[in-house]
Amino acid sequence: MASHLSQEAALANLDINDAEESNLESRMPMPPPPPSPDAGDSPIPPCPDACDSPIAQIGCGFLRFKENEFDKDPDYFSELAKEQKPRFLVFACSDSRVCPSRVLDFRPGVAFMGRSIANLVPGFNQLRYSGTGAIIEYAVATLGVEVILVTGHSRCGGIKALIDLPENGAVSTDFVHDWIKIGLPAKAKVMRENPNKAPDELYPILEREAVNLSLMNLLTYPYVRDKVAEKKLKLMGGYYDFVEGRFDAWGFELEMKPPVSFPPPADPPLPVLPPFPVLPPVLPPFPVLPPVLPPFPVVPPFPPL
Repeated sequence: MASHLSQEAALANLDINDAEESNLESRMPMPPPPPSPDAGDSPIPPCPDACDSPIAQIGCGFLRFKENEFDKDPDYFSELAKEQKPRFLVFACSDSRVCPSRVLDFRPGVAFMGRSIANLVPGFNQLRYSGTGAIIEYAVATLGVEVILVTGHSRCGGIKALIDLPENGAVSTDFVHDWIKIGLPAKAKVMRENPNKAPDELYPILEREAVNLSLMNLLTYPYVRDKVAEKKLKLMGGYYDFVEGRFDAWGFELEMKPPVSFPPPADPPLPVLPPFPVLPPVLPPFPVLPPVLPPFPVVPPFPPL
């Protein structure tokens, strides 16, 4: 009962602050009513995503997290407060539909995050891309993550912009087009290998190929390259199809490994054909030896003179 009242008071405080700042008091949702004395603890009712008040939506969301996760596992969050030891560094697109913590169900403390347009990771460059470099350096050299996962997704607007980018390199944005040019090598590869496909057919191909390019670019960072060589760091690619509700993941160790799909595809896999038999080498014919000549006759010695 006291816990629910404190949450109600927090919501009321959020309402007051929001009204003072934005004069939105007429649109603020009413806080949830307190439960009856014999009703026991009841979960906080969900706040609609289309809530008129952003601050109320933030408050409702945090209070649900606190009640459903933070307060239910105090030992975990107590250890997390001392230090973070993430297993993953995840690079994902900034698209609002593909939050890795939700899609992959990562708890706080599991993954260090870097998000950008089209989930692109540039090559090592201290002058242009220090923000991305700082994320990689800190995650690998300081936190000691075990896995770097670069994950793309379906219907990516950044990848579509990359496909539609004029051949002359002209840009019409301050930052976006310059950023997506990181993916030009992947675009060139896809266009070269699929010369007759329409743009709509190229989008999903490039969405995956851009992930592979980012994995290659990660190896230009010395701390990544050294850890991979020492077998202390793994690189992985991923692809989230939010149309079909599927996630593919594949390994990367200077060569691509076949993807694994979640859930598995319905169609049975193609049969694995047996390897071709190894034929014995063709030996050269035995050489023809010359006939055995008879021994030279023994000549008698000359008679004495």
